[in-house]
Amino acid sequence: MAATASTRAQIIEAAGRLFYEHGFEHTSFTSIAEAVGISRGNFYYHFRTKDEILAAVIDSRVDATRGMLRRWAAETTDPAQRIRLFIRIVLTNATDIRDYGCPVGTLTAELAKLRHPSRPEAVALFTLFREWLAGQFTALGHDPATADAKAMHVLAFSQGIATLSNAFGDDDFVRREVADLEATL
Repeated sequence: MAATASTRAQIIEAAGRLFYEHGFEHTSFTSIAEAVGISRGNFYYHFRTKDEILAAVIDSRVDATRGMLRRWAAETTDPAQRIRLFIRIVLTNATDIRDYGCPVGTLTAELAKLRHPSRPEAVALFTLFREWLAGQFTALGHDPATADAKAMHVLAFSQGIATLSNAFGDDDFVRREVADLEATL
């Protein structure tokens, strides 16, 4: 049973990476199976449709994001420092973001273009960040409406910088923008 769970986890991890690097639509069952090193038959034992894989990838990303937010909460009690940790994601993941864009933004954009029914589940990642950031701004003393507006500003920053990093590949620009936003806190 542990081997089955391990194979399923490997499939989800490989699919998540391939969806990120090549897009959901351009990732095949075969490419995922090859990445994991299993036969297509074994693959179908775990997932019958690509939509089932997508749901598992989104669930995995939500779980990983919740875990990251818990680690940040354990790392510091200072809400401003927690917000800085979020802002620095574009530095922490600079190479991937430069090469592929934001994993959340690229997936939600692709699913929107496809009019895919799983788009709301993918958007839940942004909602998770939005609510968490708004909570941090509330802890800094902002009223809920202002806190939400500030959370959306930080989210917009992260998406904008990810898009421009992907477009221009200018690491110095990314570092300057991160420093400027951190300074506003």
